[in-house]
Amino acid sequence: MAKDKVVLAYSGGLDTTAIIPWLKENYGYEVICCCVDCGQGEELDGLEERARYCGASKLYIEDITDSFAEDYIIPCVMADAVYENKYLLGTSMARPGIAKKLVEIARKEDAVAICHGATGKGNDQIRFELSIKALAPDIEIIAPWRDDKWTLESRQDEIDYCKAHGIDLPFDVDESYSRDRNLWHISHEGLELEDPSLEPDYKHLLVLSKTPQEAPDEAEEVTMTFEAGVPTSVNGRQMKAADIIRELNRLGGKHGIGIIDIVENRVVGMKSRGVYETPGGTILMEAHRQLEELCIDRATMEEKKNIGNKLAQVVYEGKWFTPLSEALRAFVLSTQTYVTGQVKFRLYKGNIIKAGTTSPYSLYSESLASFTTGDQYDHHDAQGFITLFGLPLKVRAQMLEHVEKKAKSR
Repeated sequence: MAKDKVVLAYSGGLDTTAIIPWLKENYGYEVICCCVDCGQGEELDGLEERARYCGASKLYIEDITDSFAEDYIIPCVMADAVYENKYLLGTSMARPGIAKKLVEIARKEDAVAICHGATGKGNDQIRFELSIKALAPDIEIIAPWRDDKWTLESRQDEIDYCKAHGIDLPFDVDESYSRDRNLWHISHEGLELEDPSLEPDYKHLLVLSKTPQEAPDEAEEVTMTFEAGVPTSVNGRQMKAADIIRELNRLGGKHGIGIIDIVENRVVGMKSRGVYETPGGTILMEAHRQLEELCIDRATMEEKKNIGNKLAQVVYEGKWFTPLSEALRAFVLSTQTYVTGQVKFRLYKGNIIKAGTTSPYSLYSESLASFTTGDQYDHHDAQGFITLFGLPLKVRAQMLEHVEKKAKSR
C-alpha cells in the first residue's frame, strides 16, 4: 500500500535535514522535498543527493526568481510599501511565492500535507500557513517546531538525531548569524544583535555590502528608466526586473547603500532586532519615488501613501492572497499609468543623491513654479482662495472671541 506524501520546504540546512527522518518516523509519510529558489544565490549542486541520502524520495528545485521580481517585488516598489518606515519586506514578499510553489508541487504529487521548518516565534510560520490556507485549504500543514512530537531543542540535538538515524553530514554547532537571503535582500539575526545596546559587528556581518566608511571616495552616477512604474533599464542597458535588481545590488553594495539596523514588531507580539542589507532595493525604491514626485498629483499621492503603508502591513502579516491585498495592489497599479521617465542620481558613501529627473508626463510647470509671473497664474487669485481656505479658522476664532467676551461680562 502506497504511503501518503508530504511536501517539505527544503533548504538543505540542518533543520530541514533533521525534519526528513522525523516526518518518516512520526507520520509515516513519503517525504518529497521542494527547494524554491528566489535568487538566494546558494549553491544548489548536490542538493538532490543530500535529500535522498537523508530519506527523501524526490527533490524538486524550482526557480521562481523572475516571478518573485515581477509579481511580488515590483508591486511593492510601486506602492512604496515599507514596514515601520524601514523594512523593505525582503523576506515577507518571498514567502507567498514559495508557498504557491509548494502547493503546486503538492497538487502534482497528490500530497496530503505540506511541512515547513519555521519556528513558533517568528513571522514565517504565519506567512507560509496563511498562503497555503488561501490556496489549498484541504491540505494539512505540519509545523515541527510547534508539534509535541518534536523534542529537538538545539542545533546539537538535531545533529545527534540525524546521526542516530544514519545521517552523518558535516554540520556543526555553528555560532553564526541566522540569515535569510534572496534576490532582494539578506537579513541577519542573532549573536550580538540580540542585545539592542550593542553595535552590529559589520566587519563580520555584511555579505552584500561595504559599510559607507569603506565605500569608494568618488561618487558614481546612475541613470534608470521606468515605464508605467516598472524599471526598464540601468545606465542604458535594457534588462528584465530581476537583472535590474542584481545590477543595483552590485552598485549599491559597492557604495554602502541600504544597510539598516531595526527593532521591529513581529506579528506574534514580540520585538525583534535585525540588520538588513537591501542595496539594490533601496536604490530602486528611491528612484521610483523621485519619478513619482513629477508624475502623480498631490491628492493621489496622499492617498497612495496610506495605501502603501497598509499594503506593507498586509504583506508583512502574510496576507498576500487576500481580497484586501488584491484591492490595495489594484489601486496602486492604477496610479502608475504615467510613471514613465528617466531618473539620474549619484551613489556616494551610503547616500543616493538626486541628479535630475525627466518625464513626458511631468506635472511640473516651470512657468507656474517660477517666481516670474506667467500667463497661467494671477497672484490676485490667491486672495479669494485664502479667504475660503481659511474661513473655518476665522469662524472658530470669532466664536472663541465671542465666548470670551460673554464670560468676562458676567
